[in-house]
Amino acid sequence: MSQPQEFEKVLTASATTVAQFEEPRSGLKKLQHLLHGNPAMVPLIVLLALILFFGIAKGERFFSAYTLTLIMQQVAVVGILAAAQTLVVLTAGIDLAIGVIMVFAFVIMGNAVLAYGLPWPVAVLAGFGMAGFWGFVNGFLVSRLKLPPFIVTLGTWNIVMAICLIYSANETMREADLTAITGALHIFGTPIKIGGAVITLGVLAMIALYVALWYMLNYTAFGRHIYAVGDDPEAADLAGIRTKNILLKTYTLAGVVAGLAAWVSIGRNGSISPSTVTTDYNLQAITATVIGGISLFGGRGSILGVLFGTLIVGVMSMGLNMLNADPQWKVLLTGGLIIGAVAVDQWIRKVSG
Repeated sequence: MSQPQEFEKVLTASATTVAQFEEPRSGLKKLQHLLHGNPAMVPLIVLLALILFFGIAKGERFFSAYTLTLIMQQVAVVGILAAAQTLVVLTAGIDLAIGVIMVFAFVIMGNAVLAYGLPWPVAVLAGFGMAGFWGFVNGFLVSRLKLPPFIVTLGTWNIVMAICLIYSANETMREADLTAITGALHIFGTPIKIGGAVITLGVLAMIALYVALWYMLNYTAFGRHIYAVGDDPEAADLAGIRTKNILLKTYTLAGVVAGLAAWVSIGRNGSISPSTVTTDYNLQAITATVIGGISLFGGRGSILGVLFGTLIVGVMSMGLNMLNADPQWKVLLTGGLIIGAVAVDQWIRKVSG
């Protein structure tokens, strides 16, 4: 073995540590990275804080099993719509028509049974089909014609609302008339009593939907592609992802989920009233989505956070009602939560920047 040369002898005494350029993280930086890796944590913390606050203020009356499960019944429809909205927002889009699509779907279901005498399975499929069709239209205009999602869904919002009111002549279908033919349309209103808790099948449908979407978004190629398209569509294209097809499928799936919300809504409300097409379901769904930590810039957020966001709105509404507060306080606090959620999202996104 050859002897080391003179210049090599100097190296034996040199430092062997590797240079590090990353500055030590402060407590705030660690929190920022923690929240970036767990986007559902912020809405969960807010939800627990609200439950604790109203629980202390109203005691056992708020903490009763009946009250807590009643909150879930009240938010079931909006929660399902928020799940549909989440799919679109994750692609950096938005669906302003999701609420009116739901209303049109349950009008189709009701008329199919009452006016046309169709069996209830056919009526339900017709409602789902109509909801999926309008989702497909939105997806086609966004993905193939490359029109802005805000403009597209604002347009279909007005179109679907007008068609719904013209088609139905704005006539309400009474619960008694519907149940005289079939009770299947109201199946999601069926209560299940467990001690003092009362859970409807609609609540179980909402929870099952969130579990299914959580699995899809985290463990399937389609779900990961949704995140990729929302985060950077050009990079997704270069990676071989067919972004146009992903957008088309996502908007169509959102429409189908709105069809489920329509069926659950019939069970929740009993009657079918086309006039609810003017209700701000769209804003409620967007509110729950944003408060739930889904980034409006796309590509970031957890579907479980949206469930927590939906419950935040429900808990706040129930708690303020118990405190006999002015209804405008709910509006004020909701607005504050929306702005706060977007501000936190911007702060968290700096980690990836």
